[in-house]
Amino acid sequence: MPIIHRDVKSSNILLDNSSTAKVADFGASRLIPLDQTHVATLVQGTFGYLDPEYFFTSQLTEKSDVYSFGVVLAELLTGLKPLSGGRNDEEKNLADYFVSSVNNNSLFPILDRRVLREGNLEQLQKMAELVKNCLQLHGEDRPTMKEVAIELEGLRKLTGIAWSNQHGRGDDDQDALSDLYTVSIDSYGRNTLYSDSSRIMHHTYNPS
Repeated sequence: MPIIHRDVKSSNILLDNSSTAKVADFGASRLIPLDQTHVATLVQGTFGYLDPEYFFTSQLTEKSDVYSFGVVLAELLTGLKPLSGGRNDEEKNLADYFVSSVNNNSLFPILDRRVLREGNLEQLQKMAELVKNCLQLHGEDRPTMKEVAIELEGLRKLTGIAWSNQHGRGDDDQDALSDLYTVSIDSYGRNTLYSDSSRIMHHTYNPS
């Protein structure tokens, strides 16, 4: 029977001593009977991560957690918080900002510099497309969590030259990358998934 967490967010994904991700806090979770595709509930979750379809219809589905996890992935890629009053209206909601950046072919300026150092062009493009699909407004347009896990596993195996190296931006080229780095990952705390963004993208969900 499917378990829907209902509050997937960065602070509910912890790392153990071997950097294996553990999903925490199932206090808001719900079971969906096998003969149903959704359940009607009072809306519960964290703004910024909350599935907009669930928010407006109160219909909780397996795809609701997929949206929330998409926001977590967008955080990892950008280093930005899900909601921020310090950003302008177009950028205040990270999910909308990320999807808009992908659609307008302006993704790379918002990616965290460490992601640019570690990921090659194909990885970054496919990762961005996966996040965009997770953040679709209609649940039926999103992948399943299993499909997300399989895609992430495939992205781990891609090899190539890091995007920053392809464009002549090394680790010491701070000026060139300064506009790509907005929020310090360290500011989110040592016990959350932000303590090592590269490893958590490898370990967050295991397809098995």
